[in-house]
Amino acid sequence: MTAKISVSMMCADIGKLPETLETFRSCGVDYLHIDVTDGIFAPNFTLGTDYARRLRELSAIPLDIHLMVERPEDKSDWFGPRPGEYVSVHYESTPHVHRALRRISEAGARPMIALNPATHYRVVEHLLDDIDAVLVMAVNPGFAGQKLIDATLKKISDLRGWLDAAGYGRVGIEVDGNVSFTNAKKMREAGADIFVAGSSSVFDPEYSLSDAIGVLRRSIDF
Repeated sequence: MTAKISVSMMCADIGKLPETLETFRSCGVDYLHIDVTDGIFAPNFTLGTDYARRLRELSAIPLDIHLMVERPEDKSDWFGPRPGEYVSVHYESTPHVHRALRRISEAGARPMIALNPATHYRVVEHLLDDIDAVLVMAVNPGFAGQKLIDATLKKISDLRGWLDAAGYGRVGIEVDGNVSFTNAKKMREAGADIFVAGSSSVFDPEYSLSDAIGVLRRSIDF
């Protein structure tokens, strides 16, 4: 699959939002990643419904909504998912995973199942017909700037091999957490397709936004 960049809007300077979004458009960014935490399933309170709606008004780049909340089946509709957008729900966040994924599909969006670092990828075995991608967390959810959990690289590789062997090569793999330029290359080699880029790469203060996107693109396009 073609590698795609999903920029973490949690790391964006809200005071420069219009110009930031224009840079993303001109650089061919594929998705705007919206981290949503409720302080219960994951620590911290992050981006919400009004922010997501405002982004849609300012940019045509599709959203990639990451729900790190309890009972996402009751909350995904709040974000008004649209065709072409991803919405991910955590396997660990609800006893009704199929229901949560179905709500996303019914809205016309692309359902994705997210897995915390210690959750085995085989838990998605009976969800494969209901998802477009698996989001592998390379850090524990809640905060930007965490260190990569190295074991998740093997998890990506094992997941990609297992999906392909099971006839689900169409199911993509997104990775979120310490997606630095160096780590992104390793993640791509392991089989990841979508890269959530935050403070470790796209928003690295040593680079301009456009330069950082270019460096990341070269790290994953091979």
